[in-house]
Amino acid sequence: MRAKLPLRSGVRMMVSDKATLKVNRICSDVDEGSTVTDFLPAERARGITIQSAAVTFHWPPLSPISDDPIPVIDQLRSLTSHTINLIDTPGHADFTFEVLRSLRILDGAVCILDGVAGVEAQTEKVWQQANRYSIPRIIFVNKLDRDGAAFERTINEIGSRLGGTPALCQIPWWKDGKGRFIGVGDAVNLRGLKWTSGGDGRLISPVSLDELRKLEPAFAEEISRARTALIECLSEHDDAMVDKYLEHNEDYLAISPADIMESLRRCVLKGDGALIPVFTGASFRNIGVQPLLDAVVDLLPEPQERPDPEYTAEGSSGKLGDLCRGLDLASEQPAQLKGRKIHQKRPLKDLYDPQKFDACALAFKVVNDTRRGVLVYIRVYSGTVSRGSTLWNSTLQVPEKAFRLLQMQASDAIEVDSLHAGQIGVIVGLKFARTGDTLISYKGQHPARPPPQPLASLQLRPINVPPPVFFASMEPESLREEKHLQNSLDLLLREDPSLHLSTDEDSGQTLLSGMGELHLEIARDRLFNDFKAKAYMGKIEINYRESIIQFPTSPTVETFEREVNGQNVKASCTISLSEVESSSDPHLSQDSTKVTVHSTDPEATSTLLAFDPLPHLRTGALAALARGPSHGLPIHGIHVSIRISPSDLHIGETTPVSLTGAVRLATTKALRNAAVESGAALLEPVMRVGISVDEACLGAVVHDLASARGGVVESLDGTSDGEDSANHGSKRIDTKSIYAPKDPFGSTVVKGGGEVDGVVRNVVARVPLREMVGYLKRLRSLSKGRGTFVMQFERFDRVSGLREKRILEERQGGRSYD
Repeated sequence: MRAKLPLRSGVRMMVSDKATLKVNRICSDVDEGSTVTDFLPAERARGITIQSAAVTFHWPPLSPISDDPIPVIDQLRSLTSHTINLIDTPGHADFTFEVLRSLRILDGAVCILDGVAGVEAQTEKVWQQANRYSIPRIIFVNKLDRDGAAFERTINEIGSRLGGTPALCQIPWWKDGKGRFIGVGDAVNLRGLKWTSGGDGRLISPVSLDELRKLEPAFAEEISRARTALIECLSEHDDAMVDKYLEHNEDYLAISPADIMESLRRCVLKGDGALIPVFTGASFRNIGVQPLLDAVVDLLPEPQERPDPEYTAEGSSGKLGDLCRGLDLASEQPAQLKGRKIHQKRPLKDLYDPQKFDACALAFKVVNDTRRGVLVYIRVYSGTVSRGSTLWNSTLQVPEKAFRLLQMQASDAIEVDSLHAGQIGVIVGLKFARTGDTLISYKGQHPARPPPQPLASLQLRPINVPPPVFFASMEPESLREEKHLQNSLDLLLREDPSLHLSTDEDSGQTLLSGMGELHLEIARDRLFNDFKAKAYMGKIEINYRESIIQFPTSPTVETFEREVNGQNVKASCTISLSEVESSSDPHLSQDSTKVTVHSTDPEATSTLLAFDPLPHLRTGALAALARGPSHGLPIHGIHVSIRISPSDLHIGETTPVSLTGAVRLATTKALRNAAVESGAALLEPVMRVGISVDEACLGAVVHDLASARGGVVESLDGTSDGEDSANHGSKRIDTKSIYAPKDPFGSTVVKGGGEVDGVVRNVVARVPLREMVGYLKRLRSLSKGRGTFVMQFERFDRVSGLREKRILEERQGGRSYD
């Protein structure tokens, strides 16, 4: 069984064993909003996939509808029925995390490309993650029945943008060379596959190469060229294919389809994306769907063919398969176990019994279903998870109970008794499990106690959550709704860890952040419609600061004297203001302010006062710094020095209240005088921004940062060589060496160089936070959707000129910046 990314959700086919393949299908359509795996109301209303959905089916079907054998040249895996766990994932950039957590648990993937749009930005990002997990994958070029389809350009973009060599297993079949799209040319089996017009994909007629030479000789010749290019491509990546080529006297057409499929499979199972089998079709008309599903079975791996999962436990790491067989444990000596929380006098075999290690699974998705409750999607990596078994959440160190197990068919479910290794399923009702948690089943485990070490702390590789890039404020309609909103947000964040919740300490706003505007819009709709939360979602409030331009040279003396609770209180102090010398001073507050106290005679001061004056003196200074003299904003970057002497204190009259009041008045007066003499400066938060963008768009992005957003570009560090590179894990491919049949409609293809090179550059800049609100949409526009960015707070900088005037006008008008 396998886990795959989908071709087109909601299509189930049964194939016969005859030369003409008959298809029974339950049809659903994205455009009509009836797709099986797009079952959320928001998905059907918008016509897009928002969350990943799982479907399990058999291919070929378990019960063939005919006993007549289909003619084949050699025996293939696709002639035996396999169980396929298919996961339909979103394509929109705002829902990248849905794809990432699905990639983490997959054995193989089918990457669907739009034959009109080519390799899009989100495809490159997901491909990079697939490289990271070394996932075997194939490509299906879809929508070739649409106007503007450009197969040749798309193939060249596969090489230039994805960094792998496209191995064309199929080429498009245009009627009479320039007509409508009617089928595919099979370069592996040297034949054409023609779908009957108007039959909606029900009938497939194989046409041999000899017949094609009579009917469409140009297309037959193109299939031969495709076979030659395929063998040459495989020979560069697989030595066994070179031997086969030599065995057949260097005759490209004589090599058997089975040998070609085995060579393709060896290359694909490496998982490095260096060679990419390419298939083609038009899924709306079911052209190319059946051969693609055959390729899924023939080329993509079964669970046991994937590398053994790695685990960490108690500071050590190893292979899960070795742990299940007890090999890791048997190889350890008592001296190596001293750091473990076990009794050293116990026999080594008593640490844990491999025979009792029932299962290990990874939770990769949590859904709050209105009918069934909390559904936790898991991938079982070893053993069997049984209904009613006790599970140990080794990530959270809590026990759980698997009361019910389900096998999902999108929104529908089938109850099952167990889930075996390699399967994807759902556990109903787990109270604590989150995305990325490891679940352990150990026979005989006490329901409230952990299993023996190292199982109790065993963790599979977690699922990384990308940082948020879009922010909005979230406030309840009333205090009565506050608790319900918080509970609803907790459920939403458990479902989608790419959403982040934080509280701004200055404004008190609750900030909800995510991967983009649409992401937060969908989150808002779920809060309001599914969880019935009553709240407002608005724009974030930028927290500004103020400071003084020139610091006074003379100290300020102030006396606090008044009646408090029927008692006369009195105290004096001297205040001096200066600039903070070092931003790395450990005594600085969050606003980079510092308060120091100097006593001219500490012994006399302690004799006169029956309490410690330091906390009260600091409180007074901080109270004054909380509101500036010009704009009422918190003060930033000022050092307040407080000096007290015995003459400032009065026995019986100097109290904590008087000391606090004296310092607050003196500090406020010093700030006000300094503002009147030299003026006050408005400060704004400045972010350190890292942007990854194609070199072709670099100029537009840098110009926008410097001119429109008031940013300062610090570095252009050249080509990216990490995960941000579109060619991560693979060499760059010269598009001149890529075979692709000419497009019959004269589409423009860039060969080598130009925008399709996909060279990624990293830009580091300092940009005001005000200008970064909503920047994601602008960056996508400038970079054709390929740009990404991360940012973190760096410091407060002074605002000057027209920008200061505009900010102050907006604050006075009560408007937030968009």
